[in-house]
Amino acid sequence: MLNRFTRATLDFAQHKASQSAAWASFARDAAKGFVTTAHHTVMILGVSAICALGLMFVNPDMADRLKALSPFSVAGTSEPVPATTTPVASTVAHDEPVAQAPSPEMSKDAGQERRSAANLRQQQWVTYWLSKRYRVAGDATNMLVSAAYVTAKDIKLDPLLILAVMAIESGFNPFAESPVGAQGLMQVMSKIHHEKFQKLGGVKAALNPVANIKVGSLILKDYVTRGGSVEAGLKLYVGAAAFESDSGYGAKVLAEYRRLKEVANGKHVPIFTSNINSITQKPAQMDPIEHKTIAPIEAESAAADHQELPNVKGNQVAAL
Repeated sequence: MLNRFTRATLDFAQHKASQSAAWASFARDAAKGFVTTAHHTVMILGVSAICALGLMFVNPDMADRLKALSPFSVAGTSEPVPATTTPVASTVAHDEPVAQAPSPEMSKDAGQERRSAANLRQQQWVTYWLSKRYRVAGDATNMLVSAAYVTAKDIKLDPLLILAVMAIESGFNPFAESPVGAQGLMQVMSKIHHEKFQKLGGVKAALNPVANIKVGSLILKDYVTRGGSVEAGLKLYVGAAAFESDSGYGAKVLAEYRRLKEVANGKHVPIFTSNINSITQKPAQMDPIEHKTIAPIEAESAAADHQELPNVKGNQVAAL
């Protein structure tokens, strides 16, 4: 009887020991499996992140699209305007505030804030695209785009048209100068339009980016108004009014203008194209108002002497 009891006790102890060992082995295997799975998961995520970074490096447009979709891409978004309350006089023991209906001024301010936020987002898209396309520093491009938007608002002209002209005329080089004397971002003939620079510091201000944008935009607005259309205004701006063709200058500007409008609307536009226009040689921009004392026949002769196509011939340059 004692032997049977002893044997049963030993069997029970061995069973408990084997059961504990099994649980320990199970826990050890489970932990090892979890660690292995986590390791593989982290490795896969790391490889995926490296592949994504490499893809964005090869294709900058994708990075631009991802930044555009981010809710943090625009700083300074408008905050909701809290509803104001005002106490209403009453004969009851205690007055309760009653919500006031938004006034027309408040609605107008809210609309302006929304437009400002949308305008800021648009400028950021345009700035990034232009800086990559023309290889200009982001801060410098931002300054030029901001100046174009401010000037466009003052003179009631589309800022994207101003930027398109700047792109074709100078490639956003503020110190560009053509063989015929056109200077700056918008290739303004400072010797002809010197009066427009008087309030901005004189003719030397032609190489000042902000002054050049202001004067060039005023000239462009004047020519568009005179011509009755953007196409006719561009033909006047390049100095090809006396010729049947502007040698493709207007088409180049309008093509860039269309691309900028697509960028401003948040669409995907390739940064690099088969042809990025170089600096256009600027014919003299004649202003009939400034030369109104010239007789009609002499004025036409003077305008013809100062005009040339973008691809001028040697004898035309010599005539200038």
